[in-house]
Amino acid sequence: MNLTVTTMSEWRSKGQTPEVLFWVGSAGSFDDRAKKITKAFVKIMNQANVKFGVLGLEESASGDIAKRAGNEFLFQMQAMVNIEVMNSYNIKRIVTTCPHDYNTLKNEYKGLGGDYEVLHHTEFIYELINNKRLIISGDFKGKKITYHDPCYLGRGNNIFSVPRELIKKIGFDLVEMPRSKKTSFCCGAGGAQMFKEPEKGKQDININRTQEALNMNTKVIATGCSFCNTMITDGVKLLAEGSVEVLDIAELIVKAESL
Repeated sequence: MNLTVTTMSEWRSKGQTPEVLFWVGSAGSFDDRAKKITKAFVKIMNQANVKFGVLGLEESASGDIAKRAGNEFLFQMQAMVNIEVMNSYNIKRIVTTCPHDYNTLKNEYKGLGGDYEVLHHTEFIYELINNKRLIISGDFKGKKITYHDPCYLGRGNNIFSVPRELIKKIGFDLVEMPRSKKTSFCCGAGGAQMFKEPEKGKQDININRTQEALNMNTKVIATGCSFCNTMITDGVKLLAEGSVEVLDIAELIVKAESL
């Protein structure tokens, strides 16, 4: 399936406005593993004939990492540049595959002049299904799966049901980990653990969480965040390489529908 992606400047040159801006994010743009999630989501939008735009080279980092690191000045500089660009295109609706960017764009841009409706890609996919723009066959009926709640999506923004409903629509039998939903446990990347060296004598956060997921004895661990995907994938490589797949929900849909 050939991917169709149009930049906002290209939409403007046509005198048209897309339905939604797809905020790709730094991970989705540059990380090889996260690029696969980006492509999977684009395939889904193409399948549903969604008119979407990307900022392309006009998109900068959301400023999430700068803010979490305590550099409020850098965050505001990055945010205000992005807001100026998006407001110039009269952006109203944004969808992103990154819960970190989702949280930042939705909750922290408003005070700087960026007031948008922001959706996580699972929310947008669920909307497409409900509006009958995307048909899910449920080919994986009866196969067991467990789902890891991204912190900035779940505990941060109370989005628990939508990802699970999508998993069920694909046909999977969802097996919940002991720590899930509001009591879920971080994969570690929200605390920048993926950028730190392991501490001698201490178990890494992602290893702890991955072991809990592996204990569910499923063949797939579902994620909704590229950072979570990387951390749990690394944990699987260390603990039980080849025993389980770690896939974003968008990738699960693409696989189920052979897109």
